[in-house]
Amino acid sequence: MSPVYLDYNASGLVRPEVQAVMAKALADNGNPSAVHAAGRRARARVETARAQVAGLVGADPTAVVFSSGGTESNAQAILSALAAGCERLIVGATEHPCVAEAAIASGKPVKMLPVDARGVVDLNKLRQLLGQPGKAVVAIHHANNESGVIQPIAEAARLVRSAGGWLHVDAIQSAGKIPVEIRMLQADSLPRSALKLGGPQGVGALVMGEGREAVRIVHGAGQERGLRAGTENVPGIAGFGESAVCAARDLPQAQAHAAWRDAAEATVKAAGATIIGEGAGRLPNTLFMAVPDWESPQQLITLDLMGLMVSAGSACSSGKTKPSRAILATGRAALATGGIRVSGGWGTVEDDWNRFAEAWVAAYAKHRERAAARAKEVA
Repeated sequence: MSPVYLDYNASGLVRPEVQAVMAKALADNGNPSAVHAAGRRARARVETARAQVAGLVGADPTAVVFSSGGTESNAQAILSALAAGCERLIVGATEHPCVAEAAIASGKPVKMLPVDARGVVDLNKLRQLLGQPGKAVVAIHHANNESGVIQPIAEAARLVRSAGGWLHVDAIQSAGKIPVEIRMLQADSLPRSALKLGGPQGVGALVMGEGREAVRIVHGAGQERGLRAGTENVPGIAGFGESAVCAARDLPQAQAHAAWRDAAEATVKAAGATIIGEGAGRLPNTLFMAVPDWESPQQLITLDLMGLMVSAGSACSSGKTKPSRAILATGRAALATGGIRVSGGWGTVEDDWNRFAEAWVAAYAKHRERAAARAKEVA
């Protein structure tokens, strides 16, 4: 049987349409800052992509600043908020490491915003934290990269607005899977990444809210309206734009994953898995599950040998045995090193989810049998 790829939350398979657009851009190379014909064609590709990327989140194209990816855009957003007068940071306990680390590296005071057992931020605590002295930048992702839990951004935005703060919403995982509108979210800054949409790796963007300005963090010449120096990655940006168009087109079909995911979830839960984020609204393509007696790396290796590619949560932690940040934040330390994330995408079909569930249940049963046999020998 052919291998099954279920790790789209880490990096989606590159769409054929994206590959075609990028191939054309590579074959017609030109510096977008040049005034000759090739340069003008390159510039046209960049600006077309800017409008396409903006369109997926209902933004004005002039609000888009291209970058090397979500990590850079998150850092630029936080520095932009601090430059606008924010004196401290409030960061959700389940935020992506690049947000948490950028907050700490800023040198400003950082307070963690706790989540409940489902992984949803505590709005009462947010209200309390906003009431403390100093204008704050609040970082709450739209959807968690591990569990897929969707946060109450509209409610949080009202609290942040009333306190005169800056709301940074990492929508890297949610855009293209559920509707994302920067005005509806009332976000002041919203990063994006091409690789989550079926676009290329190494390309992202920061989308600024109305009335907000980004600061430059990469210095040099005047590219990206002086906000990011360096010659633009034209083929990558063109691919990013095309992936945004495809994601918008396929958004209705993305909801089909929820039923497939739910069926797989019921199967693994019956076999002993705990579902992280259960009871909360979640991305339709994401299943995050954990067991206390089977470490994540062993699960991944076993499933990979069975032709199933999944991850242990954040792609930035893959191959490491660090406990899951999302699980620890919900107070379930006993499960924190036994979590795996299954995430579908544009190339996923229902049978992929079924194969995963059946394979995991069979593998877990064998693991427990071996563990019981070892315990019997020791006894």
